[in-house]
Amino acid sequence: MLDQLPISYIEPVFRPPSEAHSLILPVTNGCSWNQCTFCEMYTAPQKKFRARKEAEVLDEIRRTGEKMIVQRVFLADGDAMVLPTQRLLRILEAIRDDMPEVNRVTSYCLPRNLKRKSVAELQELREAGLAMLYIGAESGDDEVLERVNKGETAASTIDALNKAGDAGMLRSVMILNGLGGRSLSRQHALNSARLANATQPEFLSTLVVSFPQGMERFQARYPDFEPLAQDELFTEMAWLLDGLELDNTVFRSDHASNYLVLKGVLGADKARMQEQVQAALDAPARAGLRPEWMRGL
Repeated sequence: MLDQLPISYIEPVFRPPSEAHSLILPVTNGCSWNQCTFCEMYTAPQKKFRARKEAEVLDEIRRTGEKMIVQRVFLADGDAMVLPTQRLLRILEAIRDDMPEVNRVTSYCLPRNLKRKSVAELQELREAGLAMLYIGAESGDDEVLERVNKGETAASTIDALNKAGDAGMLRSVMILNGLGGRSLSRQHALNSARLANATQPEFLSTLVVSFPQGMERFQARYPDFEPLAQDELFTEMAWLLDGLELDNTVFRSDHASNYLVLKGVLGADKARMQEQVQAALDAPARAGLRPEWMRGL
């Protein structure tokens, strides 16, 4: 499918699950940080970070608009927001001019990249069409963040999320279930809930940390890490839900990595999802869990 588009892709290409029907438009290659030990997305040699040439991106937008009708665009790769605001505005202007049917543009975003942008700049980007940012908080616990070399703190992530919120952008935040291992599980859950409470994101999701290529890179920095068993993942999820005090956040735990699928709005559906987690703990065989063979990444 990718080779049918007039866009130059360097594979592998990643996007959030909810962008399955969006045009993936790479404006950078790889990730400008790329040091998180749990992440294998951009570790291949060909994914070394670089900003793509602006003229090349603008030409691809024009040629794609001539060939097909596009309604949603996801700016790839790992953190398009590392680009200067004026360059992003020119890209958004080209999307608006050459793909007039587009009604939403989104992007991954590292918290550190919002330090360089003011609320006014983010408002300008939102008004130009950049509607939502996907921000991987991973954890709200500073010890966990240091162990996995995230390069962020809870405070830096909260600042970035609140800045985007002040600009009127939608924010989709991801937490990694199991990232703290056995020893840090409870503090990981409770401090992640505190981060969400402090920012009130429009969307919150959880994925289960997994290592398709092995744990060597991860354990080099966190040698005493012990992965959580299935029931321990559910216990951690119960702690997270118990700590969440959200007013109107869409919550999803339906990524392929999750054993237990949870969907709802917090806080309206909090009690129901807590009951689902408890049922999975009490009687996993009857809880409708995703089988192991369906969790491949």
